[in-house]
Amino acid sequence: MTKLQGSADEQFGAAPHERPVPRISIQAFCEFPDTGAALQRAGADRRLSKAHLTVQLGGVQAAVEYHKGQITPNLLIVETRLQDKDALEEIDRLAEVCDPSSKVIVIGRVNDVELYRELMRRGVSEYLVAPLNPLHVIEVISGLYLNPDARAVGRVVSFIGCRGGAGSSTLSHNVGWTIAERLKINTTIADFDLAFGTAGLNFNEEPGQGIAEALSAPERLDDVLLDRLLLKTTDRLSLFAAPAIMDRELETDPAAVESVIDVVRQSTPCVVLDLPHQWTPWVRQTVLASDEIVIVATPDLPSVRMAKALADLVKQNRPNDPPPKLVMNQVGVPKRPEIPVKDFGSTVGLTPAVIFPFEPQLYGAAANNGQMLIELQPKSATAEAIMRLAQMVTGRAAPAEEKTVSPFLSILTGRKQA
Repeated sequence: MTKLQGSADEQFGAAPHERPVPRISIQAFCEFPDTGAALQRAGADRRLSKAHLTVQLGGVQAAVEYHKGQITPNLLIVETRLQDKDALEEIDRLAEVCDPSSKVIVIGRVNDVELYRELMRRGVSEYLVAPLNPLHVIEVISGLYLNPDARAVGRVVSFIGCRGGAGSSTLSHNVGWTIAERLKINTTIADFDLAFGTAGLNFNEEPGQGIAEALSAPERLDDVLLDRLLLKTTDRLSLFAAPAIMDRELETDPAAVESVIDVVRQSTPCVVLDLPHQWTPWVRQTVLASDEIVIVATPDLPSVRMAKALADLVKQNRPNDPPPKLVMNQVGVPKRPEIPVKDFGSTVGLTPAVIFPFEPQLYGAAANNGQMLIELQPKSATAEAIMRLAQMVTGRAAPAEEKTVSPFLSILTGRKQA
């Protein structure tokens, strides 16, 4: 099984602001509406989905009055209008009603080093200067509850197609392989299409029960069981394959999916999710909780409709995240009327991140041979597109000798050959 520990060039995972916050209670008492609004935005973020946050006006004095005779929450966030000695006296009054186990974040309006030092001496966990950035707030809260001895958390990349046959599974497998073998990041590909999953076929592996067994009893999944269920395809790549069976129904519980992904991302720096073309509570939850989202579409009307619906949903529910990455696949099918890529992107509201040309012979040969597309034709336009997409979702650059620019892709993306 791929492990998160390793040499410096192997260290990769979710950034500090991407690490999910544990199940804690948070109460905030704000002096100014803009601070309350920023905290509300942070509380609605996917990384705080397990925490319970309440926000109200009133500042430190309201917090003192509210918690007289009551147990304070795991985290108390208070805002003060005051400065210097007056602010410290206000915090001292709060300390009289605050439980010793509760952490406290103070928000102020002045960037005062001396005030910061005095607050730290009094046991305050952090001092933030308004106006607040929601992502910074999330990062601070995550840091307060991050165990320094715990493993880092892996980065989750979800692939979902706009329609059946869009090629989302094929691209997710090839990008996952490229991240592992070309970008040198330990990776696990998880195939969540339990009945029709093709990851085993694409990697020429016997899938077994794999991910279905983990989902049936997520409370049993630990490093030992995960090591037994994963298929080791290369030194850096593991496969959490779907059984691809149809003789029994396989119900998927959203809580089970979340639990399984949490275990996998604790042991692998990069987790690539191959999601089925269906819209269920667990698929929706998984997409919105991912660190990166890749929407795979073909240049036709059904894909336009579904890509726009997906993009709008993601933007609405992830206001603190960058937009999803739109990938155009199977572009240039002979004699097929197609929606121009530029028009497709403008309708959806996303600029296509990568464009994959229609190369049926390459895809067919790779599928029949159980090989990856880059292995078969490393200089092709498709190989270039896969490498670019792998770099985008990881933020990593390939070694110089891996970089290739195909004439076809250069024309589509407006890049010029040297």
